[in-house]
Amino acid sequence: MTSGTGRLLLCVGFGFSARALSARLRGEGFSVAGTSRSDAGVGLLEREGREAILFDGDAPSGRLAQYIARATHILVSVPPDADGDRFLRHHAGDLAGAASLSWLGYLSTVGVYGDQGGRWVDETSPTQPSSARSRWRELSEQQWQAFGRTRGRRVEIFRLAGIYGPGRSPLDALRAGTARAIVKPGQVFNRIHVEDIATTLAASIARPMQHEVYNLADDEPAPSHEVIAYAAALMGVRPPPLQKFSEASLSPMAMSFYGECKRVDNARIKTSLGVQLAYPTYREGLGAIHAGMK
Repeated sequence: MTSGTGRLLLCVGFGFSARALSARLRGEGFSVAGTSRSDAGVGLLEREGREAILFDGDAPSGRLAQYIARATHILVSVPPDADGDRFLRHHAGDLAGAASLSWLGYLSTVGVYGDQGGRWVDETSPTQPSSARSRWRELSEQQWQAFGRTRGRRVEIFRLAGIYGPGRSPLDALRAGTARAIVKPGQVFNRIHVEDIATTLAASIARPMQHEVYNLADDEPAPSHEVIAYAAALMGVRPPPLQKFSEASLSPMAMSFYGECKRVDNARIKTSLGVQLAYPTYREGLGAIHAGMK
C-alpha cells in the first residue's frame, strides 16, 4: 500500500466511470486504488500499475478496511442486491471511523424514476422504479443518504443516464456488427459521455456541497435508432435495418429499458456545480469518438 498523507481516491468498483475519474484525478496529484470482484480483475489492475483490492461484496475485506482508513475520497459503483449496497453493508463501521474521508460519491441510475411517459424529470421528481435493478438502486441511495445524515458524512448521489464513450458506443457496436435500430414511437433516452461523468464528479469533489442528488445526462433525449443512424453516417456505412419494437427479440434487460420513457433534466449539475458539458448531445460525443478511431 502506498504510504503518505496525500489525497487518495478509493474506487469501490473500478468500471468505466471510475477509470475516467481516476485518470482525471491522477493528473491532479491524487493516488488511486480500486477494487475488483475477482483475482483476475485484481491482476489486471495491478498490471496496469494500479493499487488493487479484492472485494466481491459477499464479506468484509480487511485490506479494503485499511484503504478506507486512508481514503480522502471514495467513489462507489458496485452493483447492489435486494438488500441494498453491499459495500456499505460490510464496511459502514470503517467508513464512520475514516478520519481522512471528505467526500463519498455513489453512482446510481436515472432508472430510479421509472416510466414517466416521456415527461421531464429532475432531482425533485418522485422515484418510482419499475425494475428490480432500479429498486435495488433506490434502496442503496436511501441507505447512503441515511448513513450520511446519521454519521455526519458528505455523501452525494449521481443518477446516470446511458453511459457511452470510446470503446463503448454505437460506433463500436456498428464495427462489431451488433448494432440494432429498434423503433418504438415516442421512445427517447438520455445519454452521458464518460468524460462528462468524470468532469461532474471532479466538480463535486472541488465544491463543498452536502447530501445532494444529481442527474448526469446530456441535453437532448433522443430515439436510439436516430443515434445509430448518425453513427453509421459518421462511419460511412449503411445503418442496420429498422426493427419495430413489437417485433424485436430483445433480452429481458433491453426490454426493461424500452419499457421506460423519460426526459432527464440536467440543470442542477450546471447551476450547482458549474459543469459545462463537453458533449451536450450524442452528435458531439460520437463525433469525438469517431475522430479518435481514425
